[in-house]
Amino acid sequence: MLTLALKNNGTVKQERSREGETYLVFKNYPYQLGDYFELTLSAPNQLVWVQMDAAIEPSLIYIDGTTWHYDVILDEKLGLAYSPNIFKGTRHFVKAWLPTEDEINAYRNLAKNSHDQKDDSKGYPHAFANVETRNDSTFFARNAIDGIVANENHGSYPYQSWGINQRADAQITIDFSREVLIDKIALVLRGDYPHDSYWTHVTLELSTGDEYVFETTNSLERQFFDIPSTVVTRVTLKDLIKHEDDSPFPALTQIEVFGKEYSQEFDL
Repeated sequence: MLTLALKNNGTVKQERSREGETYLVFKNYPYQLGDYFELTLSAPNQLVWVQMDAAIEPSLIYIDGTTWHYDVILDEKLGLAYSPNIFKGTRHFVKAWLPTEDEINAYRNLAKNSHDQKDDSKGYPHAFANVETRNDSTFFARNAIDGIVANENHGSYPYQSWGINQRADAQITIDFSREVLIDKIALVLRGDYPHDSYWTHVTLELSTGDEYVFETTNSLERQFFDIPSTVVTRVTLKDLIKHEDDSPFPALTQIEVFGKEYSQEFDL
């Protein structure tokens, strides 16, 4: 059973429960400050498709526990990292549904989550970092897993990225919150040259303790790197070595982590 609700300060504004798929429809409702969605599962620890606004791509997320919380984004500064159409107007359709067996078993980018938020909402994957430039939403860690690869500019949507505020020790972690089997990553470096710089070497640290050093370039395309098939719960990109140029602004547009589900709870 999936139960999807719109709430504000704990008060339920609308709620709908169904097996396998549920949704909410609003025909004459402008979202209010403090509104949030709450998705509740009848059984814990499941993969679920979610789409909380037509302007956000659907995400296949893993819910740790039975409840996932998603804030309606009305703050203008927070909204800069999203389509300008997000949560606008008075007619809305939001939904949640269970994946098929083929979708669960598929080899895919396990890091992608267009519904990730700055804080941990118990919906995974979740990106977090030890620095985000000026605490500006257009440079949050979550931008690096939102699936948007536009990287020839910087700033607001669709050029949001993970910005490191010139920190030499910057690192970003992708938490899957369950075991997954991975064998490849791809990096999309932000390339608003000559404003931007880029990294020449990066280190990928796995939750197992294994580390791999990759040589990166100023390419605007995805840069792929293979690793031995490994079961992990998280990965960290660290030790980011900047090119010796005049710009102090390297940044990450996307990190993609390819593999499959591993946990036995999905009967794989």
